[in-house]
Amino acid sequence: MVVFSLFRIAVSALRAHRLRSGLTLLGVIIGVTSVMTIISALEGMAGAIEEDLARLGPSTFVVRHIIFITSDEMFWEKIKRKPIDYKAVELIENGCELCEKVCPRAYQSVTAKYRDQSLRDVFVTGATANYVDIVDFEVEQGRFHSFEDDLYRRPVVFIGDLVRETFFEGVDPIGREIKLGTNKYTVIGVAKKRGSMFGESQDDFVIIPLSAFSRQFGFPRRGLSIVVKAPTVEDLDEAMDQVRIILRAQRHVPYDKPDDFDMVTAESMLDLLNSLTKIFRLGLVGISSISVVVGGIVVMNIMMVSVTERTREIGIRKSVGAKRRHVLIQFMFEALMLTLSGGLLGIILGFLIAKSLVGMLDMQITPSALAIIAGLTISTGTGLVFGIYPALKAARMDPIKALSYE
Repeated sequence: MVVFSLFRIAVSALRAHRLRSGLTLLGVIIGVTSVMTIISALEGMAGAIEEDLARLGPSTFVVRHIIFITSDEMFWEKIKRKPIDYKAVELIENGCELCEKVCPRAYQSVTAKYRDQSLRDVFVTGATANYVDIVDFEVEQGRFHSFEDDLYRRPVVFIGDLVRETFFEGVDPIGREIKLGTNKYTVIGVAKKRGSMFGESQDDFVIIPLSAFSRQFGFPRRGLSIVVKAPTVEDLDEAMDQVRIILRAQRHVPYDKPDDFDMVTAESMLDLLNSLTKIFRLGLVGISSISVVVGGIVVMNIMMVSVTERTREIGIRKSVGAKRRHVLIQFMFEALMLTLSGGLLGIILGFLIAKSLVGMLDMQITPSALAIIAGLTISTGTGLVFGIYPALKAARMDPIKALSYE
């Protein structure tokens, strides 16, 4: 009954001053919406990146002469490294007992053509036949190239969905020829659509046998990238150690010097990405939190005005037996009603804005517990922190002075 009475009194007081209550509500909504938008958008982008990195698989790692560069000093140091060559691949295949699959790959960007149509900056990957068994992508149509295709340098190509959509919309692409740079390749398969990330399509790629890649483009200037798959997740660290020993010996790295190559798993890449963007994310949340403080100040000022206007009402309540805590709870309840209502609306609005922003980058997000809890915590905290002073002021009023207030 007490809670119901408090609720009824609070609603009556707020309805009596609709404009004031609406402005207070707007301040809270803006604050919570801004924080909710930032948190939801960052979570959505992080989830999309994590999903993309997960294509490597939990027991897979990549070896390359340069992967990570986080400073100018690191760049100038790593740029001196020798590229990884075919000899290193052969040594790993023969010497690493825990390397279940070893796939060298190389990259090149070219213009792809089919008849009078062209697609610029298509990402060409040259890889061995076991690439499809290591990296998690699905074959939508046709097949991936085989060991024999690689052995005999056959000019065959496995294409991404954007290439299929651009060149072969409405027709069967299998068996048709496209030109990559100056060479012709026969389409043997199409990958399942992967979508976009940060507005960039992940389907504008083609994969050809590594031997065919070498014949057309030669040995890649930046060397080979090696994708290695261990039998199990438990064997991953030991497999990486075996590869490290083989490469250090092949590249004549002294025992007291660090590796002159980089090794990375999907998990470590995600950890690095999170650490690099941590300050950026904290900064965005901090900036958006300013609007929460502004909303809180609005709540406090308007509650102070309400206390002043209702001085005689407070005096009457105290004269008929209301205690300090009753008045305190009443005004705190009003502040919490305003901020919680604004918080709920802000959570909904913030999620919708974040969804539209992330949707522009062709990503998807879902309401997360973190974002919802953050929104409710902020709105409740705003009501408690900024509503306490006006409520205390009302509770401490002398009933005689309050009754004589004009």
